[in-house]
Amino acid sequence: MFDFHMHSSLSFDSEAAAKDMVNAAARNGLREICFTDHYDCHFYPDGEHWVFTDEEYGATYDTLTSDKVLVRRGVELGLTAWNRPQFEQVLARRPLDFVLGSVHFARGTDPYFPEYWDGITVEQAFEEYLTETLRCVRLHDGFDVLGHLTYVCKSPHNREKRVVQMADYQDIVDTIFKELVQKGIGLEVNTSGVDRLGVLLPDVAFIKRFKELGGEIVTVGSDAHAPDRVGNHVDDALAVLRDIFGYVCTFENRKPIFHKL
Repeated sequence: MFDFHMHSSLSFDSEAAAKDMVNAAARNGLREICFTDHYDCHFYPDGEHWVFTDEEYGATYDTLTSDKVLVRRGVELGLTAWNRPQFEQVLARRPLDFVLGSVHFARGTDPYFPEYWDGITVEQAFEEYLTETLRCVRLHDGFDVLGHLTYVCKSPHNREKRVVQMADYQDIVDTIFKELVQKGIGLEVNTSGVDRLGVLLPDVAFIKRFKELGGEIVTVGSDAHAPDRVGNHVDDALAVLRDIFGYVCTFENRKPIFHKL
């Protein structure tokens, strides 16, 4: 079992000790994990940034080891239309195993916040998030895998508790996937939507379409921010990938490793 998306107290939205996350992974029978702490530059260049320093990263992870779980070191870059230069600088400073690229900002805020949903329908909320994702995927190429493509529907302010249906946004989804394939970037199957909405992020239809359009790299992550979430529903995601791809990927030194399922 693998979990390639988790956070410790290095992330602005977690209070979990990294060692506690590792211990939880061991208890849950995980073989390999990767910490992907948030490095989020705000949607506006002069806005608030949720980032960590190299010194903080080193203090958290440089001596973190386990005799039961293989621990990889990564980062989750919050992609925006303007911050590619900042991310290039970050990635040049420290070797990492894995770089997850995720979109957390659209319409000037995070879709997780109520302001994102003000004055628009759920359909518009979904479309604007996917449009911003496409813009970021076109502008950035320094990441390995696109995280939680349908993150927008996980928001507690998704008033209809609806999920993004691929058929409703086929053209933009196809364009996103073609960009990823052309750049050799993979797709994450994020399990954090299962408890809240009953679906993976993105769900099965998206995963199948990614493969149909030539996608090859796929990872699984719980998006855990606390020990009790580590590895949640990873078995479900691996079962889906077993049927569609026959394998799942992990990363070492920014190179994918393919594990047959």
